[in-house]
Amino acid sequence: MLNVSWFVTGAPDAGWTAYAPLSIFSEGHGVDFYAIGLQISGFGTLMGGINFIVTVVNMRAPGMTYMRMPLFTWTAFIASVLILFAFPALTVGLFLMTFDRLFGANFFDPAMGGNAIIWEHLFWIFGHPEVYILILPAFGVFSEVIPTFAKKRLFGYSSMVFATVLIAFLGFMVWAHHMFTVGLGPIANSIFAVATMAIAVPTGIKIFNWLFTLWGGSIRLTSPMVFALGFIPTFTIGGMTGVMLASAAADFQYHDSYFVVAHFHYVIVGGVVLGLFAGIIYWWPKMFGTMLNEKLNHWFFWLFFIGFHLTFFIQHFLGLMGMPRRYWIFLEDQGLDLFNFISTIGAFFMAAGTILFLINVVITQAKGVKVSGDPWDARTLEWAIPSPPPFYNFQQEPLVRG
Repeated sequence: MLNVSWFVTGAPDAGWTAYAPLSIFSEGHGVDFYAIGLQISGFGTLMGGINFIVTVVNMRAPGMTYMRMPLFTWTAFIASVLILFAFPALTVGLFLMTFDRLFGANFFDPAMGGNAIIWEHLFWIFGHPEVYILILPAFGVFSEVIPTFAKKRLFGYSSMVFATVLIAFLGFMVWAHHMFTVGLGPIANSIFAVATMAIAVPTGIKIFNWLFTLWGGSIRLTSPMVFALGFIPTFTIGGMTGVMLASAAADFQYHDSYFVVAHFHYVIVGGVVLGLFAGIIYWWPKMFGTMLNEKLNHWFFWLFFIGFHLTFFIQHFLGLMGMPRRYWIFLEDQGLDLFNFISTIGAFFMAAGTILFLINVVITQAKGVKVSGDPWDARTLEWAIPSPPPFYNFQQEPLVRG
């Protein structure tokens, strides 16, 4: 007979990082589902990454050398390589956790000679490259959008490619900056601090190359472009706070405070989400043959952008004032109420902007007004065929000459 308790014992209650030994002794089967489910979805992600790598290596058009590939293709390719090397660490950790919970293997139980810190290492060896798996494709989107609407070739193409590769390489060298307060010792902390600061260099190269692409360009403030222009200062702030967190001595104060929450969201929302929206709006005509309303897109951007900064900029100060992460409620009259109230107002602005975007999608698809093959006047390869593309893409395989 089926044991129903397996399915009705609640969600995983050990936090999203599932740190041992809390995750090992969690009641019910929530953490079991967490571990098994992540292994299954990780396997799917791994297959997807391999698919992208093989496609890029084997199926480029004639004349499409590696150094002629679009930057978006490069960033998807490098992110897939990161998947290939990062996900096995998480898979091993989840496998050991499953054995600990189901069979009493004691890999992470200190009382039985196990080591709880090993889980942190395995988790973050995956966890930090995962940040770059998320952000690199967004970098690729901006590297397509900015040249299109600045009417200039991307500045420093080869340096952008090598910066992407270097970010991926260094991304595997910095995982223990999440663990400065664990007690690894001053030598380990110093090595990971220096490596973390070093990763700001290739990221800085990208920022300056985007700025130099804009310099002297014939800039059109389309909605994808305003998302790109909003991204540059936002992500730069996220990078600056990242360098602050990279200082091991300072991190003892910042760690597990709202300063880290603010930094994380400046990178992920200010980078990944703005990139996601820029890419969706930019390639919407290519996908569906229709054009989202530009006026509504601009309203969406400003509501979302202002709301984002209202929500998360103030959280840097909450962190410096000592507000810890992962608390859903806090005592009144601690001097935290006003800033949290402002942060809440910002979140409503972001929600309003996102709802406006969804309304725009519904209205656009209901009207169904078709646009030309290249409505942005982008003139890159994907716009050389009708929008949306026919199932065969190109009638004749294109020969890439430059």
